[in-house]
Amino acid sequence: MKVYLDFLKHILEKGSLKEDRTHTGTISTFGYQMRYDLSDGFPLLTTKKVHLKSIIHELLWFVNGDTNIRYLVQNGVRIWNEWPFEKYQKSVDYQNETIDEFIDKIKNDETFAIKYGDLGPVYGAQWRGFEGKHISVDQLMNVISDIKNNPDSRRLIVNAWNPPLIHKMALPPCHMMFQFYVNDSTLSMQFYQRSADAFIGVPFNIASYALLLLMVAKVCNLKPGELVHTVGDAHIYTNHLEQVNLQLSRTPRKLPTMKILRETSNILDFTFDDFVLEDYNPYPSIKGKVAV
Repeated sequence: MKVYLDFLKHILEKGSLKEDRTHTGTISTFGYQMRYDLSDGFPLLTTKKVHLKSIIHELLWFVNGDTNIRYLVQNGVRIWNEWPFEKYQKSVDYQNETIDEFIDKIKNDETFAIKYGDLGPVYGAQWRGFEGKHISVDQLMNVISDIKNNPDSRRLIVNAWNPPLIHKMALPPCHMMFQFYVNDSTLSMQFYQRSADAFIGVPFNIASYALLLLMVAKVCNLKPGELVHTVGDAHIYTNHLEQVNLQLSRTPRKLPTMKILRETSNILDFTFDDFVLEDYNPYPSIKGKVAV
């Protein structure tokens, strides 16, 4: 994953100090591209341990069109918790619960989860039911059908950026569009990320889209090819500089291998137990606070 470390170095060397929505402060650059050949291994960082369980469950959550955090918290995934909790704190029902108490209610009380666990029409809603004028489009299933039946199409695109609905989303999509490309029975993908938290978010994003590429290749009976990651605003939060420098001091190790056990033509068939990561030997994890 030298490609990722070069990305961090680029931001540190070329970036400028900028204010941001969270008032944390960033070092930011604009416009960058990384490429990962999946024949070299699964692009999961080795310079720090990455929580793969969260990546897999979140991706399955997206693929199934879910937007309520209840599935995530029931599977021990915490990455979306802050946004609904922040909204709950402003409600008339808030009784000074901690975020842990709030999540416990989401996990165990379906009625409460329906009321306070939904994030609005975020990623999964747009992938599986993009709302246009008088129509809802299942982009993900349509693009898989097109890959199978019209692989030379230049319209193999899924778009999560739906301007009329942005105000209803807990967080506007950061990784907002992806496109497939088929050549010589090999499936490649490029995804565009308008805003990239280089230390915390990007390692998750790379692994998530690599896994999505493997899943789509599997159901379309194609070989996985290259993952191309194009970034708009690439930034390191100023409270992550020590962690970034620690990561840059580590030498990348051999990439692991991701195996998908299930044979299926339907992407909705996959479950968490279908994915097996082999030979992952990372350095210890590095903690950092998410800017909300």
